[in-house]
Amino acid sequence: MARDHILPPSAACLSASMRDIGYSLETAVADLIDNSIFAGADTIDIVCDMSDEHPQMITLDNGRGMSKDELLNAMRHGTVSPGQHRSAQDLGRFGLGLKTASFSQCRLLTVVSAKNGVLCGAEWNLDRIDASDDWILSILDDADIQALPYINRLDCHGTAVIWRELDRLVEEETGNRRDEIINEKLDALHKHLSLVFHRFLAGEASGYSKIAISVNGHTIEAFDPFCRKNRATQVLQEEIVRINEAEIRLQPYVLPHHSRLKTDEYDFYLGRSDFISNQGAYIYRNNRLMVWGDWFRLVPKGEATKLARVQIDFPNSFDEAWTIDIKKSRACPPPAVRERLRQIIGRITERSVTVHRGRGQKLFQENDAPVWERYADRSGIRFSINVQHPLIASLCARLLPDDAESLRVLIDSIAASLPVEMIYSDYSTHPREVSQAVTGSDQTLDRLRNLKQVLYGSGVGDRDAFLQIALSTHLFEEEIVKTFINESFI
Repeated sequence: MARDHILPPSAACLSASMRDIGYSLETAVADLIDNSIFAGADTIDIVCDMSDEHPQMITLDNGRGMSKDELLNAMRHGTVSPGQHRSAQDLGRFGLGLKTASFSQCRLLTVVSAKNGVLCGAEWNLDRIDASDDWILSILDDADIQALPYINRLDCHGTAVIWRELDRLVEEETGNRRDEIINEKLDALHKHLSLVFHRFLAGEASGYSKIAISVNGHTIEAFDPFCRKNRATQVLQEEIVRINEAEIRLQPYVLPHHSRLKTDEYDFYLGRSDFISNQGAYIYRNNRLMVWGDWFRLVPKGEATKLARVQIDFPNSFDEAWTIDIKKSRACPPPAVRERLRQIIGRITERSVTVHRGRGQKLFQENDAPVWERYADRSGIRFSINVQHPLIASLCARLLPDDAESLRVLIDSIAASLPVEMIYSDYSTHPREVSQAVTGSDQTLDRLRNLKQVLYGSGVGDRDAFLQIALSTHLFEEEIVKTFINESFI
C-alpha cells in the first residue's frame, strides 16, 4: 500500500525559477499597479532613484493599506486559489503577482503599508532564502521602516513596494551606459502603462475611480488604441457573446489612414513597431488591457486588416476559459468567441482595405487625366503611366514618329520596373516617411513655365485645364500653381 511522503520544493531553487517566468520591467510594474487599483488607490507614484550607486525602485499608492496580518498574507506565495470566487473588481488571479513580478527585477523586496495610521513592513531577501534554502520572511520593526526610502510619503493609509538590488534592471552596466539603459526601460514603461491602464487613467473604467500614475514625477497620459476621438475612426456594430452567465463584448473599429492620425497617435504606433503588428484583438479583463495585436491564428496579419482593431471585454469570472497566465499578458479566446471574432474580421477587412487604399483612389479620381492608371483584370493588378495624359500627349505630338515611339518604350519600361515590393515594404512600416520630394521654389517656377510651353507653346492656354494638368503631376502645390496662372495667363 502506498504511503504519503511530504516533499516540499527547495525554496532556493523555486525562488530562482520564479525569477524567469518572463516579466519585463513594464509588465512587472503593471502587476503592482493592479494591486494598487484593487486597493482603491487613485494616485500611484513610481520612483526610480538612480542617485546612488545601486538604483532602487519604489511604487507608492494611496489605497486602503494593509494591517500586519493582511500584509503577511499578501507576502505569501499563492495568496488566493485561481478557482476561488473573487471580487468582480479584483485584477489578480493566482496570488503570485507581487512576488513573481518583484523577484523578476530585484533580489530584495520590501513592502510597507499604512492602515488607519499604523505602519507595518515585511521583506523577502533572495540571498537569505538561497543561504537557508527556506522561506524566511523578515518582519520589520519601526526603526527598520523609518530607515527605508520615501516612507515619509505614506499618509494614514497606503502602500509602498520597494525594490532594491535591481540586478536585472541595469544589466551589469555602469556609468553613462547604465543610465541610458534605465532611461530606455523607463520610456518603455511609460508607453506600456499609458496603454494598459488607459481606461483607468481616462476615468472610463466602470466601477473604478479615475487614477493618476506618474513615473519620476512625469504624469502618464492615457493612450486610446482605437483613436476614438479622431473623427475618421469608424466604429462598427458591437457584438455580444453569452457563455453561461458571462457576457463577452466585441467592439470592432477601423482606424483612420495614417495621414489623418495625430502626431502622438502615429508616433505611439510606430514606437511599438508598425501598423501591421498593432492590428488585431485588444482583450480587456475588468477594464485592464491584457493582450493586444493578435488575431489568434484566425487570419494572418497583412495589409487587408492593417487598420482593423477589435476591442474584447470579459469579466474575471471567466478567467479559466481564457487561460490567463501569471503575468496577465497571454489569453486565448474560448471557441465561441473565436468563431464570432472570425466573422467580425471578415466584416471589417473590407472597411480596412477601403480606408488604406482610399487616398490612392482619390489620387486617381481627382482629375480626368491621371499620370498613373490602375488596371485589374484576370492577369492581376498592374499600374501603368497614362500615355493619354495631356503632358505626354503634347510631347509626343512634337516629336518625330521614331522619337515618339522611343518615348513610349521608355514610359512602358518605367511602369514595368516600378519597385512594388520595395514601396510596399517601406510604406507598410514607415508610411509617413514615404513621400515624393517637393522641389524648391525656383525650380518649381521653371518647371511650370516649361509645362506651359509644352502644352500651349506661344498660345494663351486654358487656365482651368492647366491647373488640373499641373496638379495631376503631383510636382506642384496648388497655391503655387494658382499664383503662377494669375501672373502668366494674361
